[in-house]
Amino acid sequence: MRGWDLLVDRGDLTKTALAETDPDAALAPGEALLEVESFALTANNVTYGAVGEQIGYWRFFPAPEGQGRIPVWGFARVVRSKAPDAPEGLRLFGYWPMSSHTVARLERRGDGYVETSAHRAELPPTYNAYQAAPPASDDDWRALLRPLFMTSFLLDDQLSDTPLKTLVLSSASSKTALGLAWLARRRGVRVVGLTSPDHVALLEGTGLYDDVVAYADIPALKAEGPAAYVDFAGRAAVTRDVHAVLGDALTFSLGVGLTHWDARAAPRPDIPGVTPVFFFAPDRIRQRAKDWGMASLDARFQAGLGDFIRENAWLKLRHHTGPDALRALYAEVVAGRVRPDEGHIVRPA
Repeated sequence: MRGWDLLVDRGDLTKTALAETDPDAALAPGEALLEVESFALTANNVTYGAVGEQIGYWRFFPAPEGQGRIPVWGFARVVRSKAPDAPEGLRLFGYWPMSSHTVARLERRGDGYVETSAHRAELPPTYNAYQAAPPASDDDWRALLRPLFMTSFLLDDQLSDTPLKTLVLSSASSKTALGLAWLARRRGVRVVGLTSPDHVALLEGTGLYDDVVAYADIPALKAEGPAAYVDFAGRAAVTRDVHAVLGDALTFSLGVGLTHWDARAAPRPDIPGVTPVFFFAPDRIRQRAKDWGMASLDARFQAGLGDFIRENAWLKLRHHTGPDALRALYAEVVAGRVRPDEGHIVRPA
C-alpha cells in the first residue's frame, strides 16, 4: 500500500477500513503534500469522532460519504509542494488525519502557518494553526500531551476564577483529567476522581487524586463546598447522580469530553442543581490570548507542561508502526482498553 487513510464509520466508531491513496497525484497551485511522521492516539480523538457532527471535526479532512478521518495531533513533513510558503522539508506540528499522507494549503502567518483550504475556513482557527517543528527529543511527549494538557491547563484556569474547595472529575483515568487533577492540587484544591473499578488502584498509585471512587460508589460521595464537577465521560446518568449527591455544595459543572462515546445517544435524564456548561477549549484560548497575549499564554502553558512531564514518571510511552498496528490500537482505544499510565504514539511508516 503506497499511501493510506484509516477511515471510520461515522455511524459506528468501532468500524474502520484502510483505503489506499496515491501520494503521487498531481497537486494544484497552492497545495503541498505532507508525509505524516508520527502522532498520538488517545480517548480524546474518539471524542472528535463522537461529536464530529455537532462541532465539525469530520469536516477537517474530507472522506467518502458515511465515513470520516478522525483528526490526531502530531508531526508531518512537506515532501512535494506548489505552495510558496511551504517548501519541501518543512516539518510542522499540528492537526493531521490518521493517514500516511495529506494535502494542505499552507500559508505563513506570523511565527506559524495556517491551513487555508476552503472547507476549513469556518472551522475553529486553533485547529488550522501549525508550528514549524525541527526534530526534538521530546517530540513524542509533545504529540501526546500538548493538546490534552492544554485542555487541562485551560480548564484549571477557568476553574480558578471562582472559589473552590473540592473538584470531582469523571473519567479520571483520561490524560486530560489526570493533568487537571495535578494542576488543581497545586492550587490546594481537593480532587476526587471517578472511574471504573479496574482503574481504582492504578489511579491511587499515581498520587494525583485525594480520593478515587468507583462509579457504583457515587451515592457515598462526599465533597466540601464550594465544589465543581468536570465531566469527561459524557454519561448523563453519572452527571445526574453526582449533581444529586453533592446538592447545594456543587456550584459549578462543566462538560468537556465524551470518553464514554457509546453513551452519546442515550436519553438525557433530568439533572438537578446547577446547569452544566459545555467547555470548548478554543474559546478559552481566544479569551486568554486577548487577556495575556499569545506569547504569555504559551509560556505559562509550556512551564506547566514541563513540570507535569518531570513530576509524573508513572506515565510511559508505547510505540506502534504501520497501518495495521494503528488499526489494532484504534480498536483498543475505542473499546476503552488502553491503560491510563500509557501514552500511545503511532508512526505511519
